[in-house]
Parts: sequence; structure tokens; C-alpha cells
Amino acid sequence: MSEPRVRRAEIAVEQNHVDRVYARLAELRTQAESMRTKGYEIGHGAQREAVFEQASMLFERDMMVFHATQTLQTLDAEYEGLVFGKLDYSGADASQDTEPLYVGRLGIRDADFDNLVTDWRAPAAAAFYQATAEEPMDVVRRRVIRCSGQKVLDVDDDVLMADAVPEDMRIVGEGALMAALGRARGEKMRDIVATIQREQDEVIRAPWRGVTEITGGPGTGKTAVALHRAAYLLYRYRKQLGGAGVLVIGPSGVFTTYISRVLPSMGETNVELRALGEVLDGIEATRQDAAPLAAIKGSLRMRKVLLKALRAMPPEAPDEMRIVYRGEVLRLDARELDKVRRKVHTQGGPPNRSRIRAAESLLNALADKAEEYASADGRTIERAELINDLGERIDFHRFLVTWWPVLYPAQVLGWLGDERRLAKASKHVLSRDEISLLAASMSDRTRGWSVADIALLDELRVLLGPPPKRRRRDSRLELDAEQTRDSTTVRDRHRPEHYDEYSHIVVDESQDLSPMQWRMIGRRGRYASWTVVGDPVQSSWPDPEEAAQARDTAFGSRTARRRYTLRTNYRNSAEIFELAAKVVAGHAEAGDLPHAVRTTGLVPEVRTIERGTAEGAVQAAVKELLGSVEGTVGVICAMDRVGELRRWLRGQADERLKIVGSLDSKGLEYDAVVLLEPTELITESTTGRRVLYVALTRATQQLTVLASDPDWLPDQD
Repeated sequence: MSEPRVRRAEIAVEQNHVDRVYARLAELRTQAESMRTKGYEIGHGAQREAVFEQASMLFERDMMVFHATQTLQTLDAEYEGLVFGKLDYSGADASQDTEPLYVGRLGIRDADFDNLVTDWRAPAAAAFYQATAEEPMDVVRRRVIRCSGQKVLDVDDDVLMADAVPEDMRIVGEGALMAALGRARGEKMRDIVATIQREQDEVIRAPWRGVTEITGGPGTGKTAVALHRAAYLLYRYRKQLGGAGVLVIGPSGVFTTYISRVLPSMGETNVELRALGEVLDGIEATRQDAAPLAAIKGSLRMRKVLLKALRAMPPEAPDEMRIVYRGEVLRLDARELDKVRRKVHTQGGPPNRSRIRAAESLLNALADKAEEYASADGRTIERAELINDLGERIDFHRFLVTWWPVLYPAQVLGWLGDERRLAKASKHVLSRDEISLLAASMSDRTRGWSVADIALLDELRVLLGPPPKRRRRDSRLELDAEQTRDSTTVRDRHRPEHYDEYSHIVVDESQDLSPMQWRMIGRRGRYASWTVVGDPVQSSWPDPEEAAQARDTAFGSRTARRRYTLRTNYRNSAEIFELAAKVVAGHAEAGDLPHAVRTTGLVPEVRTIERGTAEGAVQAAVKELLGSVEGTVGVICAMDRVGELRRWLRGQADERLKIVGSLDSKGLEYDAVVLLEPTELITESTTGRRVLYVALTRATQQLTVLASDPDWLPDQD
């Protein structure tokens, strides 16, 4: 049976059990409501009884109503996603019950007191979090069940005892591959499986304090290991980690949606999944900048640019001040006002917290001017009286709020769309070409913010300081009026905005983070331990040394630092990975590449096409692969051609077909892949061949490359 059919069949199996659970839940709810009603009836009856019996009856009423109400509240609170896990045991231990054990948000038994769901906090459920391939605790298969309400959406399996999987047990997801490897003939393959399980188990159980780094090439299971580690740590060290919460950061929204199937909620809202474009509260970005522009925005140099920009005169601020004091006009020109502004900024502190200091400096400048005028006329003035009088004038405060306004991150970042203003802020920091490229990006607000912009907005949030407190109109970061009105990305959470007290942070695809993004994430992890996942060979960031510096700053002074390397690629076929390794040769040491252990006999097909025939070639290749595999087919191209390919394939009405740009393919996988024009992937990125390497390793079964330029493939002999 094909993998999609197996998945559908297994979803149906779990749906049948979930239906039983919710039917029983409805019975329990009816019973609780009946008990509450009966309690109220007892209370009414107590009014007719003798006084000495009333107290006893009222106590009985109160207890019944209280218990029934508590039961109803519990049933209602845990209704959503009630069942999220399942354990299948080997039965090797005669004392072990071999019936499947379902794990959920609370324990439920049927009318005969047989177990339907085990509360995740019960000792019997511990294996769901603690069992690993190295120490399986007699668990053959661990299944994560993803539900919406009463409907089972998907299932995903881990195989912990590959050699004990019964022939009739159907495995779904990545676990199916591990089971197949374990069943393969020959001790060599079994040794490989044992090695994979051993090295993954070591990472999952590593100490929770400090920083745990997980590196490894495509298909080595880095992400799955990191997520299982998060689940294990939360269960094993719940008192230390559970209250403050865990933050999981992935490269894209598509990716975080995928991993949400792997990491169950564990009965409480203490795990947050966010893409890089969603880290800043109140805004969501999905658009990727072109590589040269992203390299500018992500560099630590941008912090200097932002600092200079926010200290400059706001575009709409007045460049002259005139105020009448006792019949005399006191005037401060642009040069004098700029001097006052520089003095305030020199004293330090975020601008939004410096308005009082700005007012004092402005009043002193006016007093200096008044003394200057008086001295010329041979007069004297009472300086303190002047400052006090002007400080209470409404016209002074009107000037102050326009000259030293409250600033917002989006507002300041938007200023950089003015190339002359940007050039002044980035003098001796950015080149002329970089200034032009950045200004063009910031002046075009029609496409919204990019993923790289989010880190700049977060940097400005900190540099500017919070605005003065006023009547709360919205819980979001006030980016600008239009963004605040239109945003629909606010999360309903109990934590305050810009929460920075997470106990543990998981960062996936860390090799692609820019220095500015590391600064943004580091603010959320000031008190956290870390699990960091990445592969330097897949890096799309052009300056790894600068990124490493920012990463180490984000980690802070944590002394515990451990590094694990996963070396076995069990997802890509050896035939596919051989082509990918050839492409990245010269950009990675041999020891940095994993070893692919699975062979299929299907060699990747490289087709030479004419430039004008790409549309037909893509359509033909996609049709062939949709017909030869029953799983997903991905079409990967340069980022700026995604829209074009979607038009080409509009007639392919198949939900298995996915079209994605090179950078957005990171962390994803497909049963088959069509890759268009590999040279374009190389030229669009500052780390070209590394990006192509990523794209070539997305396929698990079949790969077709369509190329009009042969230079992408070195050493073709």
C-alpha cells in the first residue's frame, strides 16, 4: 500500500478511537450537568426541612454543585485536541499490557472503567516523552495525533524498536523509513540504524542548561531530534522550564506549520512556534529580500545606521523656534536646535524616555538666548523665573511635541527611504551602491515588510524605548497607523508583548540567521537555555564570522556549551545525494557532508533544455513525476520565478503539487522534485552553490533537473 493510502487508513483508525473518546466525553458532561441540577434540587428541598437537617443537606448540595461545576470546567477546557499521542508496546515484558495506550490532556475511562485516554501527567504516560530508540521502554511505535476539535487531521510515527515492528503494523511519516531500514536484510544495515538511534538519543537526553548545538547535513533528522529534545526536557524538567515557556523558531511559516505536527501541546500553552518573520509581536512578514539586499539589512552595520537615523531631526519637525517672552521674541535657528538635540542624545537614554530632558535642554537654550539679548542691552534677567514661566506655556509644549515627537519603529525605518537622509545616517558605514539599494527598498511600502525588516524593527523598538503610557487602544506594537488597523496577526496569549523570559529556545536552520536576527532572538533568550540546529554547508548567510559573533553574544555568558554532529543521511537516496555532494564540492570539507545509506536505483535525471522551452519542459516533468510517485512533488526555482511557474502549472489541479522558491524550500522535503535552472539558484544568492545544494536535497525518491546552462555541474566527466 502506498504511503498516502497508509496515512489515510491510519487516520481513519485513530478517528474511530477519537470518536469513542468524544462520545464518552459527552456522556460525562451529561452526567455532570445532571449532578449539578440534582444539587440545586437538594438545596430547594432543604428549605422545607427542619433546621437541624438543613445544614447537612446544604453541605451536600454545595459539594455536589462544586464537584459537578469543576468537572464541567475541566471537560470544557480540555475539549480541543483532547487526544494527541499513542504508544504501541512490544509485549517483550510479560507484565506489560500490550494494548495501545492513548495519551491526552486528561484521563478518560469508558462505562466499564476501561482506559480510553491516559492523562499526560500520569506516570503511565511518561514513555511518550522519555522513551528513545536507545532506551525504548518497550515502546515499538510512538504516534503523534494532530486534531482539530473532534477531527483527526494527521498522524506521524516514531519507531523506537525497528526490529520489533510487527508485519501488520503500519508506520506513517519518517518512522516508516526507519522501520524499513530496520527490516532490511543484512547486519550492516541494522548496524547503521543502531548508530542513527544512538547518536540521536544522546542529543535528546543532553543536559538542559547552557547551549546544545546540533549540526548535520540534509536528512540526518536534526529537526526531529531537536523537537523530541524539547518535549523530553519539558517533561523531565517541567518545574524548571514549564512556567516561563519554550520558544521554537523556524525559517518560515510553512516550516513551523510542519513542525507543529511533531511537537504536541502537552496539555498547556507553554510552547510557542514562530517563524523568523513573526518573532516581533504585532506583525508578520513572509516576503524574502533579494540576497544582496538581505545581506545589507542583516549586517551589524545596520545598528549604526539606525542609531544615527533616530537621532537625526525628524522630517516634519520645525527647524526654527520663536517664542515671545515679555514682549521680546526669543529665536533658536536650525543650527542651535540641532545643537540642543545632539546634547540630549549625548546624555544617553532612548528618545521616547528623554522628552523631559529635551524640554529642560530647550528651556536652557532659550534662557541662554534671553541672557544674550539682555547682555547686549545692559539688562539682567531672572533665569529661573524665565525657565519656569516658559515651561508652563502651552505654545512651548506644542512646539516640543512636534520637535521631539514620540517615535515608532516603522516610522524611523521608513525615513530611510529618503536616499539623502539615508546617506547622511550611513556615512562611512555603507557604500553608495548599498545606500541606493536600501533606500529603494525602504521607499516601497506597497509589498509590506520583508523577513529581514523584522529584525530592524525590533532593534529600533529597543533603541527608541517604549512610548509614553496612554489609554491602551491595542495590544500590538504600534508600527504605524495603517499597519495597526490592518494587522490580523496578533496572537491571543497570556504573556506580555515582547516577552523575554523564555526558559528554553530552539532555533532551527540557524546557519541562515543574520547577525541582526541573532540580536532579535537573543533578547528573547536572556535567561534561557538553548538548542540550536543547523548545517554550515547549507548556509545562505555570506559572512559566517559576523553571524558567529552575534550568535555568541545572544548566548551570553553561559559556560555549558556542547556540540553534537549527526552524520547519517537516511532520507535522501544515495543516488540523489551523490549529485548534491558533487555540486557543493569545493565549498565543504568531506567530513562536513553526511553519509547517505539508502539506495533506490533511481539516478537523478538531468535534462538539457532550450531557454524558450522551459514552460513545456516543466509541465512535462511535473506530469511524469505525479504519475510515478503517490506522494508530494515539489517544483523548486529561483525566488523571483515562483509566480511565473505557478502560472505555468495552473492546469495541474493536484493538491500533491507544491511550488516553492529556493530559499523557502529550506527544511522541507518532497517525494519527488523538479528543479528548474540550477544556475539561476547559484546567481541569485551570495552563497550560490550552497543554496543549490539545499534544493537538490529536498527529494527523497526522484529528482529531475531542467537546465539550459551546463556550468552548474562541475566535473561532469
